[in-house]
Amino acid sequence: MHIIWHGQSCFEIIASQQKGEQVKIVIDPFSEDIGLSLPKIDPEILLITHDHYDHSNIKGVASSPFLIKGPGEYEIKDIFVKGIPSYHDEKPASAEAVAGKEGKERVQNTIYAIEAEGIKLCHLGDFGQKELTSEQIEQIGDVDILMVPVGGTFTLDAKGAAKVVSQIEPRIVIPMHYYLPKLKIKIDGLEPFLKEMGQKSAEAQPKLLIKKKDFVAEETKVVVLQP
Repeated sequence: MHIIWHGQSCFEIIASQQKGEQVKIVIDPFSEDIGLSLPKIDPEILLITHDHYDHSNIKGVASSPFLIKGPGEYEIKDIFVKGIPSYHDEKPASAEAVAGKEGKERVQNTIYAIEAEGIKLCHLGDFGQKELTSEQIEQIGDVDILMVPVGGTFTLDAKGAAKVVSQIEPRIVIPMHYYLPKLKIKIDGLEPFLKEMGQKSAEAQPKLLIKKKDFVAEETKVVVLQP
């Protein structure tokens, strides 16, 4: 499996299958209005956690993928996806906010639990609750790789992200949704999260290449990817 981060909350996951075939999954492609460039992506499966412009640029995808935009259970090309409802902040969204009308509350967010190559991944989207509920934890289940927002303002900050990591206890955690050069959205950088996780620094790598056999029972490891 290859895991590539394109910035903000956008990931490209390339899962290998039988006979040398591959399936591409893309999560949360962003509008280039945020200041970052979105590369050409052509997935078979596209996941959208919520409708904000920095997470839902469906038109920026070159292919015509199977689109998932909310809670439910799905199976496509031997990839299993479960969408789990959550909220973009501590306060549940009103009917007016969900409908896109005026209202201070933010819209609903979907957490995605994904299983491919026997590896269990979880992408939290713009999760903004103080913590996961017991029901959400049960629905997420065991997690090998967790993609968690850490930049605050619109979603979890460093301390909140570290708390959610401790609730899920993944083998690997990949931070996302933090400040990068050229990003026009004002959010925190990566360093506060690394500090919360007890790491002074982390060397970023261009992508994560991993197989099920690579996982061993040990403490959660933070993997930082280059966009």
